[in-house]
Amino acid sequence: MSEAITCSATELAVLLGPNATAAANYICSQLGDVNNKFIDAAFAIDNTYLLFSAYLVFSMQLGFAMLCAGSVRAKNTMNIMLTNVLDAAAGGLFYYLFGYAFAFGSPSNGFIGKHFFGLNDIPTASADYSNFLYQWAFAIAAAGITSGSIAERTQFVAYLIYSSFLTGFVYPVVSHWFWSVDGWASPFRTDGDLLFGTGAIDFAGSGVVHMVGGIAGLWGAFLEGPRLGRFDNGGRAIALRGHSASLVVLGTFLLWFGWYGFNPGSFNKILVTYETGTYNGQWSAVGRTAVTTTLAGCTAALTTLFGKRLLSGHWNVTDVCNGLLGGFAAITGGCSVVEPWAAIICGFVAALVLLGCNKLAEKLKYDDPLEAAQLHGGCGAWGLIFTALFAQEKYLNQIYGNKPGRPHGLFMGGGGKLLAAQLIQILVITGWVSATMGTLFFILKKMKLLRISSEDEMAGMDMTRHGGFAYMYFDDDESHKAIQLRRVEPRSPSPSGANTTPTPV
Repeated sequence: MSEAITCSATELAVLLGPNATAAANYICSQLGDVNNKFIDAAFAIDNTYLLFSAYLVFSMQLGFAMLCAGSVRAKNTMNIMLTNVLDAAAGGLFYYLFGYAFAFGSPSNGFIGKHFFGLNDIPTASADYSNFLYQWAFAIAAAGITSGSIAERTQFVAYLIYSSFLTGFVYPVVSHWFWSVDGWASPFRTDGDLLFGTGAIDFAGSGVVHMVGGIAGLWGAFLEGPRLGRFDNGGRAIALRGHSASLVVLGTFLLWFGWYGFNPGSFNKILVTYETGTYNGQWSAVGRTAVTTTLAGCTAALTTLFGKRLLSGHWNVTDVCNGLLGGFAAITGGCSVVEPWAAIICGFVAALVLLGCNKLAEKLKYDDPLEAAQLHGGCGAWGLIFTALFAQEKYLNQIYGNKPGRPHGLFMGGGGKLLAAQLIQILVITGWVSATMGTLFFILKKMKLLRISSEDEMAGMDMTRHGGFAYMYFDDDESHKAIQLRRVEPRSPSPSGANTTPTPV
C-alpha cells in the first residue's frame, strides 16, 4: 500500500514570509506527488478494466467450444473441441510473433504495421501488455468462427494451418486498416486524412472480426463441399442435427456473457470524462453499449423464434440461439454510437438476414454445420450498413474525436458519406479474405490436406483421428434401427399362472 501524502501546517508556517519561494516549491512538490498518484491510479483503473474485458472475451472460446460441440454429431465431438483449444493455442503464438505487429505496429503505412514483433519495445505510451491480450482474444474469436463452418469433415492439419495463417496475418491486416492510428480507412487516423471525412466505423468488429471469420469459413466449406448425407440424390436438404441442444444453449449463454467484454470492453479505458463534473463520461457510454448489445440480441432471438415457427411449425431452441448470436454480431459494429431504440431495429433485421441467408445456402447446397458464414458474415455485413444508417453525431464525436459537422447516420441527417465508407469496408474485407483464405483452402484441397476420406467421415472423426469417442452415444439413425429390430414375443401364462419372462428375438 502506498504511503499517504501529508502536508504540515507547521512546516508551511516556518517557510512562509520572507522565504516565499521555498514555500511555493514545497507546496508544488507535494501537489506534484498527488498528481502523479492520480495519474498512476488512472492507468491502473483503465488497465484493470481492459484486462477484465480481455478475460470476458477469452471466455467466449469456451462458448464457441460448447456451441460447436452441441451442433455437431456426437461422433465428432472430441475433434471439434480440440480444434477450439488449438485456435487459442496456435493463435496465441502466431499473434505474439507476427499478428499484433501487423495490426498495431505503429508508426507504419496504411496497409500493415511494422513494429512490435514478438512484443519487442512493449510497453510504450500507447501500447501495453493488456492491450495485446485483449486483441489476441479478438483474433482467436475470428478463428473460432471459421472452425464451425468446416466442422465434421476437415483434416486436423488443415485446422492448424488455416488458424495460424488467419490469426498471424489475414485478420491482423484487416484490423490494421480499420482500428490502427495508421490504417487507411481508420477513424483513428492521426493525420486527419479520413476516408470520406469519417473513416469506416466498426467499433468492436462486425466487419473486422465477424465478417473475416464468416467469409473465411464460407470459402472453406464451399471448397470442401457438403457433409455426406446433407443432401439427397434429388438435391433435397436433409437435417444432420447436432447431438446436444443442452450444449448449444450453454455455449450461447457463455457467448452472451463474453460479449459484454467484446463490445463495452472495446472502449479500452473507462476513466474518461466527456463533460467534467457530470455523469456524462465514458463510463456512461460503456453502459449504453452494454444495453444496445443486449437489446439487439434479445430482439433477434424473438424474431427468429416466431419466424422459424411460421416457416417450420416448430419452436426450435437451436435456431433461436443462432438468431440471438446473429443480433450480437450485427450490433457489434455500431453498439457505441447508436441509441438503444435503434438496436431493436438492428436485431430485428439481423434475424431476417440470417433466415434469408440460410434459405439461400440450402438452395445452393452449401453446408455449414453452425451457420457460421451466414450468421457472422451476413449479419456482420448488415451491422456495418446499420451503423451507416443510425450512428449519432454526438456519440461519434465523443469516441472518435470532436469533428463538427462530421458525417454520421444517413437516417439521422448525416448524409451518405458514412454509408459509402461502410460499403467500401464490406467490399475490401470480402475481397481480402477471399483472396487470402480462399487461396489457402484451395491449395490445401489440391494437396489433399483439406477433407478427410468418406470412410473416416462416416465412422466419425473421434474414432478414426483421435483414438476414441468423447462419450458413449447412439446416433439418431442407429437408435431408430435398434428400436425397429428389437421385437419381443408375446407373454404366455406359465403352468402356475404367472407370466414368463419375454424373450427377445
